[in-house]
Amino acid sequence: MFTPKHLATLLVPALAIVCAFGCGSSTNGTGGVGGAASGHGGAAASTGNGFLTSGVGTGNGSGGACGVNLTGTVRDFKAWNNGAGHPDFENANAPDPGIVAPQLGADHKPVYAHPNGQTPTTHGQTAFDQWYRDTDGVNLPFPFTIVPVIDASGALTYANTAFFPIDDKGFGNEGNPHNFHFTFELHMEFAYKGGEVFTFTGDDDLFVFTNGQLAIDLGGVHSPESATLDLDAAASKLGIAKGTTYPLDLFNAERHTSQSNFSIQSSLAFTNCSEIVY
Repeated sequence: MFTPKHLATLLVPALAIVCAFGCGSSTNGTGGVGGAASGHGGAAASTGNGFLTSGVGTGNGSGGACGVNLTGTVRDFKAWNNGAGHPDFENANAPDPGIVAPQLGADHKPVYAHPNGQTPTTHGQTAFDQWYRDTDGVNLPFPFTIVPVIDASGALTYANTAFFPIDDKGFGNEGNPHNFHFTFELHMEFAYKGGEVFTFTGDDDLFVFTNGQLAIDLGGVHSPESATLDLDAAASKLGIAKGTTYPLDLFNAERHTSQSNFSIQSSLAFTNCSEIVY
């Protein structure tokens, strides 16, 4: 059942990411954290996947050598309009978990879990596969860097209740006050030491993979939802062990007017200082 999007501005929690020790080098470039999501109304907690709980992650440490530049890729799309534009943007409004498969693909992209069908807010595998892949005539990619603030404890902090990274760029605002139709992709590496938790709050879609396993699924066009990942509680399911470095891959989509909010709070120690691009 489709639900209307609320116009009220949501004040979401700040993003706090900890790079607890001097970050080492990594292949393929710089990792970052950030994202976009449309703001619609009050927050809801998610407890899916067996290890997500509502709440906020905490942490401390130093900013390390990584500095505060967090870089990912934004891809702009045209809204659906009577057969023109992308069918998954401005064309549905409903929570929609289960869009992606539990394992990340070999190309480090989410795998559509419905190859022979659709979901309430998506319209087939071909359309979904374009979300996080450069596709001529369908999307336009832009590198985008978030510059958080380092607080007194050494945590990186970012908060934005109007996250519109590509206003007036790409296909333009399409008659709207902002460019609402885009995806955001980020690839990071972190050192698992034990005790880490991180919380994501936002809308629309958010898919987070740890060690290639789906750790957070907030799929759909919906009011802001929150999910907290406790790495110790999820270690067995994610196949992670203390003292090892693992990838963390984040995929977000802003698919509908009229707001854009995103929040992350985390005690992860990121070890990549350059952008990781796939």
